[in-house]
Amino acid sequence: MLIIPAIDLKDGHCVRLKQGVMEDSTVFSEDPAATARHWLAQGAKRLHLVDLNGAFAGKPRNESAVRSIIEAVGDELPVQLGGGIRDLETIERYLDLGVTYIIVGTAAVKVPGFLHEACDAFPGHIMVGLDAKGGKVAVNGWSKLTGHDVSDLAKRFEDYGVEAIIYTDIGRDGMLTGVNIEATVELARPLHVPVIASGGITNLDDVRNLCQVESEGITGAITGRAIYEGTLDFAAAQALADALSPRL
Repeated sequence: MLIIPAIDLKDGHCVRLKQGVMEDSTVFSEDPAATARHWLAQGAKRLHLVDLNGAFAGKPRNESAVRSIIEAVGDELPVQLGGGIRDLETIERYLDLGVTYIIVGTAAVKVPGFLHEACDAFPGHIMVGLDAKGGKVAVNGWSKLTGHDVSDLAKRFEDYGVEAIIYTDIGRDGMLTGVNIEATVELARPLHVPVIASGGITNLDDVRNLCQVESEGITGAITGRAIYEGTLDFAAAQALADALSPRL
C-alpha cells in the first residue's frame, strides 16, 4: 500500500482546501519544491500533485511550481499530476518534463473520447480521477455534480486502458473525518485496475483499515491535510503500510 503525500498548488504555493472550496484554503508552504524534498526524506514513494488553479481554469496554471518539484526530487520519486489537463499537448509537455503519471479528471467525464485518445497515445501513463459525492461524479473542481454513476464510469474508463483510478470522496476530503472505506471497496471490487483512495485520511487507524482491504484492489491512499496538520505522521503511516503489505 502506497501512502502518497499530496501537494496541492494554488498561486505557486502548497495549500489545502476544505471540500474543494478555493476560497477556503490554508497555505502550508510557499516553497513546494522544499515540501517535495521533505516528503522524499520522510520515505515517500510517490507524490500526488494537483494544480488547483488549473482545475478551475481548465488549463495549467502552476507549471513552474511543478517544474521546481520535478527538479527537486529528480528520478528518486515518481510524480502523478492532475488539474486542468485537457489536451494531448499538455500531457506530452508534462511527461517530457518528468511527470510519471497524468491524471485526467473533468475532461474524462465531459469528453470521454479525449481520455480514450490519451490512453492510446501515452499507454501506462494515464490515470483517471473520479471525484464523487453520494455515488455521483463531480466535475469542474467539484463545483458541479453530474448524474453519472461513479461505478459505471470507472468500468468504462478501465476498458479505455487507464493505469489506475483515483477515487475521492469529496464529502470527506480535507475534513479529517476518516476514509469512506465502504464506498472505496464497492468501487474497486469489480475492477481489474488499481484504485487509489483519496479524501478523509486522518490517522493510522485509517491506514490500517485501508491495508485490510488492499486485496480488493486498493493499492494506494493519498493524504494531505492530515500530514500537514499533524494528525497523521507520514513516516509512521508508510512504515505501517509496509509492515502490513510485506510484498511491497
